[in-house]
Amino acid sequence: MKHEVETQWMGKMQFNALVNGHTIVMDAPERVGGEDHGPIPKPFVLTALSGCTGMDIVAILRKSGKQVNSFNIKVEGEISKQAPIEYVAVHLVYEFEGDESFKEDAIGAVTVSQEKYCGVSHMLKKIMPVTWDVVYNGNIIFSNKKEELATV
Repeated sequence: MKHEVETQWMGKMQFNALVNGHTIVMDAPERVGGEDHGPIPKPFVLTALSGCTGMDIVAILRKSGKQVNSFNIKVEGEISKQAPIEYVAVHLVYEFEGDESFKEDAIGAVTVSQEKYCGVSHMLKKIMPVTWDVVYNGNIIFSNKKEELATV
């Protein structure tokens, strides 16, 4: 099995990618010759990471019968200072709201996603640190940031 994406230049700096029948628009800001009709390409790596791990976590919690009221993921990619501009580290913040008795389930679901299921995270970890915090009802209840940085 393989994934395929078709990308077509639409003029100026805009490219439209056809992904599984869905059109994704990529463009550049006006200051570099684009028209800002869509995001620049690089953050799609972060988008893929958040979607991959997020879908894992929802499936894991659903399977265990645990429900949270809300769940959001923020992803920050630290970029290099010189060309080629690339991500040199990624940090995720998983934000949950829900019953206090499901805190450990949230940590467990994030851990299983990060250590077993999320292929995007697995790929990125081969080339840079990927760290994360788990925030539950507004409180940080887990962070692997210090331990990960100690191994770099």
